[in-house]
Amino acid sequence: DTVLTVNCINYVPPYFFVTSSRIIECQGLPLISGQNCDPYATVSLVGPARSDQKKTKVKKKTSNPQFEETFFFEVTRSSSYSKKSHFQVEEEDIEKLEIKVDLWNNENLAQDVFLGETRVPVKILQNDRIHKAWYLLQPKGNGSKSKSDDLGSLRLKLTYIEDTVLPSAYYTPLCNLLLKSPDVKPISASAAHILGDICRERYEAVLPTVRLLLHHNRCVPFVSAVAALELDNTQEANTIFRGNSLATRCIDDMMKIVGKNYLAVTLKPVIDEICESNKTCEIDPVKLKEGDNVEVNKENLQGYVQKVFSSITQSSSSCPPLMCDVFRSLRHLACKRFPADPHVQYSAVSSFVFLRFFAVAVLTPHSFQLRSHHPDPEISRTLTLISKTIQTLGSWGSLSKKLSSFKETYMYDFFKSFQEDKYVECECLFIFSSGLEDAVVLKEGEVQKRAQGRKRLGKKNFKKRWLRVTNRELSYHKHKGKEALCIINVKNIQAVEKLDESAFNRKNMFQVVHSEKPLYVQAGNCVEASEWLEVLGPVSRCNEGRLSTFHPSNYSSGAWQCCKSQSSNAPGCKPCTTTVLANLQLDIDCDRETERIFSLLSSNDTKLQNMEDACASMAVYQGPQREQEDYSKFTIQEPKETFQTLKQLRNIMEELQRQHNIRRDTTAQYGSL
Repeated sequence: DTVLTVNCINYVPPYFFVTSSRIIECQGLPLISGQNCDPYATVSLVGPARSDQKKTKVKKKTSNPQFEETFFFEVTRSSSYSKKSHFQVEEEDIEKLEIKVDLWNNENLAQDVFLGETRVPVKILQNDRIHKAWYLLQPKGNGSKSKSDDLGSLRLKLTYIEDTVLPSAYYTPLCNLLLKSPDVKPISASAAHILGDICRERYEAVLPTVRLLLHHNRCVPFVSAVAALELDNTQEANTIFRGNSLATRCIDDMMKIVGKNYLAVTLKPVIDEICESNKTCEIDPVKLKEGDNVEVNKENLQGYVQKVFSSITQSSSSCPPLMCDVFRSLRHLACKRFPADPHVQYSAVSSFVFLRFFAVAVLTPHSFQLRSHHPDPEISRTLTLISKTIQTLGSWGSLSKKLSSFKETYMYDFFKSFQEDKYVECECLFIFSSGLEDAVVLKEGEVQKRAQGRKRLGKKNFKKRWLRVTNRELSYHKHKGKEALCIINVKNIQAVEKLDESAFNRKNMFQVVHSEKPLYVQAGNCVEASEWLEVLGPVSRCNEGRLSTFHPSNYSSGAWQCCKSQSSNAPGCKPCTTTVLANLQLDIDCDRETERIFSLLSSNDTKLQNMEDACASMAVYQGPQREQEDYSKFTIQEPKETFQTLKQLRNIMEELQRQHNIRRDTTAQYGSL
């Protein structure tokens, strides 16, 4: 039973996108040497010139394997889209694409045995429809079908989604409405929250919103707002962030996007060691093989758990700044909601970073690009045991509560061998450090500082100063260790940019724009200048007052020397550097994400209408209408504000649909305006 989801996105010019193939089960596979086989499947997207292949886990001794695995493919029309892709195809070849599933018997020492294949042409799939069918396995290349009855059968479930991406200007209204979401009061009346509300059953609906907000530095305030809303509805501290809510889905997706390199640095070395050393770690008496020593296995497993846990708790300095911002916000919100519980600030973070991030990556390292292929069954079992232990060590609660979470006696006995206090202390230190609660020195050193407010140029206006930046403040001192002459709160920094050499006839200068006069600084060399920018940019990137433009020169003789504007308060003449994208190395196509959001809204038009009706009813009758069961599925705090946003969405969607209809006009010639 193979479930395949195929997404097509046509840009103007067309762009083609294919994703998500899910393998579930096969039936009636042949016996090998009189015994059940050890099958695995390969799933390929095949084009005229090339193919892209993925592989499932091996299933032991079965003719009816259950795979339950998902794969993703991505394709672009090679002549029309500039971004890199794993798979490129010409427009006329799109209909020639096929999804090919091959079944193989795994032979550990000999060559694997081919069991059969099936091919499904992409052209038979209909947009946004699920295709279900049984297919008889065929000989290689779909040759003579006379032997097909001997090969077994395969059940396929396919979904094909096609989107047309319009020129950027058409998405500006919807994009702007979504980006305003963090500022809407209450947050439940925002466009992004409404999307999450009506697409609650579709987990993938949150991902394009998170990508869009990340690209525009709006993710942290939105996540903080939806987390605060969830906490308002949480009655007990021990159930904090345990459900599958909009807040938890946003944070999950954010961590997967932002924390990809962090996971590689933190876990890949120890995961590689576990997979390559191949030590036996089975501690379940029922699953022990002949000759296994459970005490030796227990020591092996304990050693691996300690290495993984140490790698995690010692990685706070590598934690991406944006994740730190979210964790810090969660801690503050949790403390505010449950002020009498001293541990809630830790459980708020551990429920994400241990349970939803690290433990999941340990369990399925191939899904996070920590390993290129699925681990074999024995290694997979070891990773499962490690993941269970890490989850429990990372969860917050008493020892008795943690032990009661294990249903298996062998896990109960194994976990008792850990010195609980030591691990709790390490966990607290990690959570505290990753939240950057205390002032941490990020960089300090000697610089030349331009005197504030001086009108004349000259050496006397530049003084040697000791510059120091922490996660909280930027300060300069007469000498190292001396009292600060000036302190600037990093929250007040509006921009950090290079300064043209012509401004003061000096090289390696940069400026810190804040609520008062700009601070002009000269570094010792170009490397030092870049390091200061790399530190100051990220630490201030999420400030509310960040500027979008700046002046690359100074203001003197009644005008800005760069653009000659005479007002000292004139907006900048050059766009500011985008620090988040450089820091995260993200490649986000905002038009593609916004079109995906539009498609999701359009496919849930009935729910949008129900939400409008609920708002109108609540506004008129001053309360929810109990007879309407659908109304209870929506989060409506302020009916009038929510109704206003829904009307804006409706108008934007109608205009976008009109543009799509124009482009579907069959009389229009390709290449015409």
